Parts: sequence; structure tokens; C-alpha cells
Amino acid sequence: MSEATQAEGLNPELKKHTFEAEVAQLLHLVTHSLYSNADIFVRELVSNASDACDKLRFEATNDDSLYEDDGELKIRIAVDEEAKTITFTDNGIGMNEADAIENLGTIAKSGTKAFLDKLSESQKQDGQLIGQFGVGFYSGFIVADTISVESRKAGEPADKGVRWVSDGTGSFTVEPITKDTRGTAITLHLKEEYSEGEDNYLDRSKIKRLVNKYSDHISLPIQMRKEIWQEDVVDDENDDTPTGGEMVLTDEWETINKASALWTRSSSEIEDDEYIDFYKNITYDMDAPLTWTHNRVEGRVQYTQLLYIPKKAPMDLYTREQQHGLKLYVKRVFIMDDAEQLLPMYLRFVKGVIDSADLPLNVSRELLQESRDVKSIRDGNARRILTLLASLANSEDSDKQEKFAQFYAEFGDVIKEGLGEDAGNKERIAKLLRYATSTQDGLETSFEDYKGRMKDGQKAIYYLTADNLAAAKNSPQLELFKKKGIEVILMTSRVDEWAMNFLTSFDDTPLQNIAKGAVDLGDLQDEAEKAEAEKAEETLKPVVDKLKTALGERAKDVKVSTRLVDSPACLVVGEGELSPQMIQMLQQMGQDVPASKPTLEVNPDHPLIKKLESSEQFDDLAQVIFDQALLADGGQLEDPAAYLKRVNELLMR
Repeated sequence: MSEATQAEGLNPELKKHTFEAEVAQLLHLVTHSLYSNADIFVRELVSNASDACDKLRFEATNDDSLYEDDGELKIRIAVDEEAKTITFTDNGIGMNEADAIENLGTIAKSGTKAFLDKLSESQKQDGQLIGQFGVGFYSGFIVADTISVESRKAGEPADKGVRWVSDGTGSFTVEPITKDTRGTAITLHLKEEYSEGEDNYLDRSKIKRLVNKYSDHISLPIQMRKEIWQEDVVDDENDDTPTGGEMVLTDEWETINKASALWTRSSSEIEDDEYIDFYKNITYDMDAPLTWTHNRVEGRVQYTQLLYIPKKAPMDLYTREQQHGLKLYVKRVFIMDDAEQLLPMYLRFVKGVIDSADLPLNVSRELLQESRDVKSIRDGNARRILTLLASLANSEDSDKQEKFAQFYAEFGDVIKEGLGEDAGNKERIAKLLRYATSTQDGLETSFEDYKGRMKDGQKAIYYLTADNLAAAKNSPQLELFKKKGIEVILMTSRVDEWAMNFLTSFDDTPLQNIAKGAVDLGDLQDEAEKAEAEKAEETLKPVVDKLKTALGERAKDVKVSTRLVDSPACLVVGEGELSPQMIQMLQQMGQDVPASKPTLEVNPDHPLIKKLESSEQFDDLAQVIFDQALLADGGQLEDPAAYLKRVNELLMR
């Protein structure tokens, strides 16, 4: 921001400042892109006023003199038809000059550039991003050509007030004023098009409807001057003849919202539309939530939880440093947004409110990390969400089943992270997981479903990880299982192999990755097959030994395979070792990966393997067979050019 300068020809104490560059860009977007939903300025300014009152209430827990003999916190909205202004007034924490310059002239929140880029991608946005990035104040410029702010910080002298004024172009002015009352008054000088016709925000009934729509959940009273019907109004210019009745504005202020926090009310008294509106207000999501749960928890720790599962995954779902968490209240006093300690990381998509009866009002993020009560709340929230999801997954109601399918499509990969992060709920999480299989393409099969379809004598749940469904279904590793009609779970998410390190069994049945270690089908493999495999291993021993020499350091070992039917070879890693896909993923993430060499298994009945015995190009053919097995397993060639050269030379011979 540029240095402050004295505004020419004005009060010597009036200083002019230039907006931070990102604010100027934001204001341009606000005035040119968000006009399709101008109503959002009411939501944002009321929300800011509520936050200011919450901050005062919090600060006053240590210093009640900040209330200045006015402990009844409230928000007032005044409409002046003659001046064409709307004023939003609160008696919250207020601002001094430094606060006004900092809060109204800059955007401090991280991610602002990404926000501006997103906002500029499409015109006529509905504005849900505005409040999400803490810049809701600027939404006033959608309807106003000038905004003036008068404020005084609680606890400071009356002559330490400040007036901030801007027309939303490139600069603003600040000057000291005397203000007898603490708090902030924001006055919007409406543009012509918003002070008449259908878009007339001087219509008090319109403002009331918007408050009821967007801000009914605000626990503070939101007030407007009361209007009453007055009969027989006298027209002095017409010989005192009554002209009939009309609405007359009084000096009495009336509360126009319910003025009670939604979560404090009984769930039986709350309509679904109220839950949905509240969700939209706290998340700035334009879609209704997928589902929610509202409970009062009694026990060693008492708290109220109102938890929502969104319908769509946010863009930053996998940005782990992005803020997430729940809104935390203590005895209805707002403490903080994004209290991440109230949810495990794998449930970071959950939104909502926690109101604790036991935590101290001066609790900090550091104290939250160490609190036993917070751990109890976090565990309770996790159980509640998992129970809610299980009720959808196991329901016979088609609507609930569809909701679970929607949830899993958006958040299934995130929930898998819980296998490694939440040992106490590992079984609950495992029951929610859904996969495609070698016989069913959709993400519909649970471990329980699979167990119900296991063949007689099958002792393990077999699964295979791959980059995608096509790669999994065409994997050489499946050939023996297809031949014997054994279903295999196909895991095609990047998180699957990592997650399965933490889940070795389900309901006392071991899970076995068919691409790791030896294939043991137990009772499903007869003695004749075992004897034939042993004979092939003896017969092919010279070729196997020669392959080991030709491949050198590329392969950990070479063996005769018992799992292949149609393919010449495949790669196998040992139990506990990383697959080629996992190694590739970790390397892409910039992590150092320990050296890991696969074992090459060859099919003794395949013509290409039989040809090896007498081939003059043994070494080249060995390398090609290994590279093809690597590609089939989802790995990447270290030297694609060398591979192509070998293949071309072999084709020409």
C-alpha cells in the first residue's frame, strides 16, 4: 500500500490511502462480475457485524469493562429513503484507525491470488466465494457507489473513533472522529439502479426477507425500526380530510430474526430448509448438503454437534495445509473458525458447529491440541459421522443408497486415509469401503459382499492394485484367478496400496494382494497342478538361470510362475515391499524411495518363453520380456528408447 497523503483541500487530518493491488483487483471483479446476486451484501455485512460482537464477547471474558455499560449485543439495520442509504450498525469490538486501514485496505488471508483467479474464471458468480475468503465487506460495492464506515474500538476514548470512506475505485480516506458509542456503522450509498424498481434495497420488507433467508440463525438480535399501520392519516393540504391509512415508521426497534443459534434448538423443532440454509451460510456452498446429524452429547464431556457432509468435494480437498475444521463455540460464545482439532484429518470435508459446555472460554489452538476433552469430542465426532455414513450405506431405502453412492464418489478416497490414521475406527471405516471386482465394474462391492460370494475352500480375500480399472482387469496377475473363477477385488485409487498396509484382515479373514509374494490358493489348487508346477520348475531351470544373468541388477530373482495362463511373464514384489505404482507415486511426490527390485515370474507354457531356450538374441529378448512385464504392471521404463530399439531389431530378424 502506498504512503498516506493528505487529501487536497480537505480536513488536514484526512488522509488518503491507495488500496492494496489485490483489493483493487477484487473490487473490479465485485462490481463487474457479481451483479447477478446483489443480495449477498446483506448476508456478508450482517455476518461481519455478528463476528465483531462475538469478538467483543470473547475479549470481555477477561475484561468486562469493554462492554462500557452496554452488555446487550445487537445488530441494527437502518434505511434512509431520502438519502438513499442503508446502514448496518453493531456494538461489537469496533476498530481504531490502524485497524480500519489494515482490515479494510488489505486482504491478509492466504490463497487470495487463487481466489481472484477463480472468481474471474466465470462472470455472474453467485458470490459464495466472497465470504469464504474473508472479504465479504467488499460485496457492499455491488450495490453502493460509496461506502462510509464509522467505528470506535471498545475500551478506547470517544475521540479515538475513525471514519473510513471509499468509492471502491482505487483509494480510500481515513480521518479521526469523536464517537460516543463503541462498535461500527457501515453506510452504503446506493447506486441509482439499486434504489428503485425490482432491485430496490430501500424496501424494508425486502431487507427483512433477506435477513430471514441468510441470517436467521445469527444468535444476536438483528433489529430494524418498527412500522405500524396508521388509520385516517390527515392531509393538511386538503382541509384536514382523512386520506386513509398507511404504514408509518416508529422510533421503536424490533427484532426481525429468531435470534437463537440453530444448534441450540431441539432438532424436532427445526425444518430441513432451516438446516440447509444454515449450512449454506456457514460454508458459502451453493448446493444443499448431502446429509447432516444434530445431537446433544451427554457424559463426561457435554457438547452439541451439528455436522454436515457436503454434496461435492471442495477444490482443495487434497491440499493438506488448507484450513479445515469446525466452528467452535463455548457456551454459545464463538471461539474460532476451522478448529481442525475437532475432527481427524480423514474427515476434513465435514462442516458444522461444535458448542462445548466444558472447554474454557480462553481456549487457544495450542490448548486444543493438548486437551483431553477435545480428544473426546474429536472421537465422538468421528464415530457420529461414521455411524451416519453406515446408516446410508446399509439402508434399504433407495434414496439413502443413492446418497451413499454420491458420498463415495466424492470422498471415498479420503475416507480410506482413516485406515492409517484412526486405528480405533479401522473396522468401521473398512465396512464403508466399496470397490470394483474382476466380475463387477461398479464401485459397489464391500468386503462383506465379497466374503458372501467367496468360493468353498477360499481362505483369503484376494485383491489387486492398479492405476485404473482397465489396467487391473487386463493384468497378468488375474489370469489364474479368472481360470478358476475366483473373484478378485480391484483397487484403482492411488491411495489404495498405502491404505491396505494398515488393513491385513477383515472380519478375521486375511487380505492378500495377488501381486505380492507367492500365490497360495490352498484348497482351490489340486495336487496335480502342484506337481505340474514343480516339474516345470525343474525343466526350465537352465533358462531361469540364464535369465538371472541377462537381467543382472534389474531383477531380484527369476522364478517359474504358477499364476500365469496367457501372458509370458509378470513382475512380483515381496510382502511388505513397494509395487512399481507405489514407487512411481512416491517419486512424483518428491519422496526418496528405497531401492526395490521385483521378481520376474515366467510362464513355462508360453511360446515366447519356450523360444528363449534356443534364441540367438537371448539377452535382448530377456530385456524386452522384463520391460513388457513392467509396463503391464503399471510401471515406467527407465529407457523407453532402448526398449523400442530392441523391439524393432527383434521384429526385423
